[in-house]
Amino acid sequence: MGDVTRHIGLSLGADICWPLCFEHMIKRLDLRIPHGGDTVRFEVERVTIEPFDLRQPVKYDLVVDRLTHWFHTSREWIKKGILMDDLYVFNNPWSIQANEKHTSYCAMMKLGMPIPETWMIPPKGYAPGPDVKPTLQRYAKLFDLGKVGDTIGWPMFLKPYDGGGWRAVTRVKNAREAWKAYEESDTAVMHAQASVEGYDRFVRTIGFGPQTHNVLYNPDAPLHDRYTMETDFLSREDAEHLRKVTLTINAFFGWDFNSCESLRKDGVWHPIDFANPCPDSQVTSLHFHFPWMVKSYLRWSIFCAATKRKMARTLDWEPFYQVAAMDLPYAEKLDRYAAIADARFETARFEEFCAKHLGHLDEVASEFFTTAEAKEAVRQKVTALYPAHEVERFTELFWSRIQAWRAAGCP
Repeated sequence: MGDVTRHIGLSLGADICWPLCFEHMIKRLDLRIPHGGDTVRFEVERVTIEPFDLRQPVKYDLVVDRLTHWFHTSREWIKKGILMDDLYVFNNPWSIQANEKHTSYCAMMKLGMPIPETWMIPPKGYAPGPDVKPTLQRYAKLFDLGKVGDTIGWPMFLKPYDGGGWRAVTRVKNAREAWKAYEESDTAVMHAQASVEGYDRFVRTIGFGPQTHNVLYNPDAPLHDRYTMETDFLSREDAEHLRKVTLTINAFFGWDFNSCESLRKDGVWHPIDFANPCPDSQVTSLHFHFPWMVKSYLRWSIFCAATKRKMARTLDWEPFYQVAAMDLPYAEKLDRYAAIADARFETARFEEFCAKHLGHLDEVASEFFTTAEAKEAVRQKVTALYPAHEVERFTELFWSRIQAWRAAGCP
């Protein structure tokens, strides 16, 4: 037995800030973790895009995937690595490819979650094709979108069934507004979903393996202010409930990393948007919460790579459906769903690993986020998104919020 190296690959698109921080902090942690008689060290490398032989071995033990939800060459390389080389990847590429917001709504309705009333609406327009016209002439039924709205209740939201960063999401208050939004939807297949009026909390829960983080969210604010900096806005019971909901969804779909948006009305949490398996990881939106995100990337990546965690190549939904079929109150079902999720994410083993081997991470992170390297990572992301005359202003804004995180002693 001796020294071994685990290779972590970062498959990236437009990500700038968190990979820089990830790489710097791996070096600062300088890990030598005993496991299975070996001493495990780590190397991080960015994955390139190039032709590949299907039989060529993949050099990585783990790949952090931020690209394959839209870039097909990388997706097929990752799928080959999982099938042939025992590669661990988050997230599961087949699940991302096959399961969109529509599927997630259906599944969680089946599990008993209080999802708002949702209808699917055929698209307004269609891409040309030889079979489109006869199919529509024979089988497409005319419908009254106003009557759909009357059934669901006004106001409601029209939004694409597969999501996409708030793309084409429209709140409509009556039939006239609904028809206008529908006319502008082009070839998108749309959902019509009831609005949860009168909610008193809008929370985005980020789930990363068994780690969860609740953020009070303001959807009406500019992007850089939507994640608020409030910290004491949930009771312990509400925080635990949202943890269970988020981990249930993530374990069900095989998503190690995902976020769940929920609205609370009259004490009931309504999940409204929870198929986000490539969650926003940028300092320009997360700011105060950005260090938590970087640390979560590190903990889960190091744990999975060090222990050679096995990739679940297929999704097993039956344990969840067995619970759903039981004659139990929703709260008791949710407890059982969460227990399945904790088992799948190896929560107890993960927490023990972090306590034993990553106890210095908080201290390293707090020190790192005072450095020139950390501030430069912020500046590079701001420079990529903001006009030149605003770069200095927003770099200082986001940096000051990170310092507020440090001052608050946040985990």
